Formats: sequence, structure tokens, C-alpha cells
Amino acid sequence: MILVNAAIVPMEGEPIEQGYVWIKGEKIHGVGTMEQCPQNVQGEEVLDLSGQTIYPGFVDAHCHMGIFEEGLDFEGNDGNEMTDPITPHLRGLDAINAQDRSFSEALDAGVTTVVTGPGSANPIAGQFCAIKTYGRMVDKMVLREPAAMKFALGENPKNTYNEKSEAPMTRMAIAALIREELRKAKQYLVNVEKAQNDESGETDPPEYDAKCEALIPVLQRELKAHFHCHRADDIFTAIRLSKEFDLDYVLIHCTEGHLIAEELAEEGAAIVCGPLMTTRSKPELTNATDANPAILNKAGLPVAICTDYSVLPIGFLPISAAFAVREGMDRMEALRAITLYAAEICGIDDRVGSIKVGKDADLVVFEEDPLTIAARAKRVFVNGKQVRG
Repeated sequence: MILVNAAIVPMEGEPIEQGYVWIKGEKIHGVGTMEQCPQNVQGEEVLDLSGQTIYPGFVDAHCHMGIFEEGLDFEGNDGNEMTDPITPHLRGLDAINAQDRSFSEALDAGVTTVVTGPGSANPIAGQFCAIKTYGRMVDKMVLREPAAMKFALGENPKNTYNEKSEAPMTRMAIAALIREELRKAKQYLVNVEKAQNDESGETDPPEYDAKCEALIPVLQRELKAHFHCHRADDIFTAIRLSKEFDLDYVLIHCTEGHLIAEELAEEGAAIVCGPLMTTRSKPELTNATDANPAILNKAGLPVAICTDYSVLPIGFLPISAAFAVREGMDRMEALRAITLYAAEICGIDDRVGSIKVGKDADLVVFEEDPLTIAARAKRVFVNGKQVRG
């Protein structure tokens, strides 16, 4: 299929006033101005999108879609395994219900990729995955799995285990437990490699440890460490731990980031802000402001915006970006915060986040500005298939 006569906002490079996107199979085969559009291509359907604009499919960099299900209480709440504070071996993929109505609502809003996984009750909560929002069998929707290891600091682990009168009940204990498990995994890796490199075969490998195995890719910087953190002190603890173990880290929420923007810019931190448009429902959110993404972005940091679904409906992702614009963020930067920057921060920009030859043909078409409350996606494509419109 060739989409023609549309305005195109590729996110990489300049917008195209009137151009084409050529979809071949599941990928983007060509993109350019109408003067560059191939003529008389046999067997290709041509779709005229005059007066409409094509954007990359939107990417939510942090949520819990399919794990905290719509309209259910305990029956559909599979996000937090609160029987053990250290659960790196848990795979979010095993909890996702792809039949949940949130997937349909994501497509309605043009959200074609989500990074989803466990909640923040545990200091080490488990593995996130990046999935497409179209499909029935989650295994066939996977873009990357695992995509990140979830760590959590601050109130959520404190409150969870304070109710049980168990560790961790303080920020010190949260950090100590994370340190202990990472050091254990580091030694485990040393012992594994020692056995593998012993040509004599006399060194036995350590007894299999699922938690340590899950943390090895994190220690080797093959898997990103996503730190749930709101307060400035927790943000700095996330950075401290990451430096200590040389982790490729991302600050999730980063609610007080606007108070320490200069320090975060010096660190070159990767940040996912959100959810926006919420009340200050707990003490950690006292200093929350919808201007947070704008302030951090103006400090020179690429910032992604998330819904943290189910805190916000997944369809509020573009509206969240609109709120960031209202509070001072550049419009194109806000669009990149839910496309290119979100994909780059989550390490999936080789597949999604921009309209570029070779990337997945995930596209959303609007007649109106998508960063407005009245905008509705006209057409949505996932892996080259039109799934809306």
C-alpha cells in the first residue's frame, strides 16, 4: 500500500508538506515528497490522504497495560507480587491479558506500542516488555522481551512492607536490598564465567538461581534498569545505585525532576515523566507539576511522557503531551516525547518511534492536531496492517 498526498511528521528530519509513505509487508519501504513518489507501481493499493497528516504510532514508555485489568479488582490485579520484596525473575509478559479493553482503546488513540510490566510494590519488581497493542496472542505482539528491569524506591515499597512489619520499611533498607541482590548476582556471574572458562572442567557452576540469572543482563548493560522514583532524594539514590553497578538506567516518573533539572542534565539522565493531569494523591507528589517535562526538556534532556496506565486511561497519552505543551514544552518535542524519545529511551527505536525506511509500519493518521482534546485518529496501522479507519 502507498499512502499519498499527506503531510508527514516523521520525527527524524523535517516535516513533509505533501508526501507519501510506502508500506510493504510489515515495514516502511519508502517515504518522501510526492515528487519522489514511485509511479505506476503494480499490485500496490494507493490511498489518497489529502488534507490529513501521518505520524508514527504513539509509544507509551511506561505503563501496566494488560496487567491491571479494566473493571476488575483482585481478579484482574496481577501487577504486584507482595509476598517477596525481591522478584527480578518475574516476567510481566506472563500477566498480560491481551483481551483487556485497554488495548482497543489504545488503538483508538493511535497508541501502537506500550512498555508494560509489574508495579512498584517491590524494590526489585520484575521484567517489563515492549509490545504492540494489536493482536490476540501476546506472544505474537512482543516487540522486545524483556525490555527493562523494574526497580522501585520510596513510598510504595515502604508502605507495602510496613503493613507487614517486614523489611524494607525505610529508604535505607530498600537501597540495601537492591544492593545486596545486585552484588549477589555479580558474584554469581563471576562463578558462572569461572566454570565456563575452566578448560579442565574441575570448577562446578553455581546452583541455578532464577533471580541472579534475571539480573545478569542488567549488570551487563544489555537490559535497562527502570527506577520508579518521585522525590529528589529517591532520584539521586537511583543514580547512585546505577553508578555503583554501572547500570543503564531510566528514571521513571521523576516527579521532582524539575527541582533538580541542572543536576540531572549534568548526569545525562534518561527520563520518563508522568502521569500528568493527576491529583497529588500521596506525599511524594506534593511538588508535582505538569510543567515537569517542559522544564527537564529545556534543560537539554530528551524526555518521554507516559500515562502509567491504569493511573490514566491509555488514550490520554496524546492529551498528556498536549498538557506538557500548555505548560511550556515545545510542540515537536512533546510529540517526540510520545514517539521517538519514548522509543529511544526504551531501546526500541530500531523498530518504532519515527517514520523511516526499515522501521515497522506503525502509523497514525489525523485530520486535526493530535494534541487536542477533540482529535480522533482517522486511521491506524500496526505492522503494516490497517486496524482502525
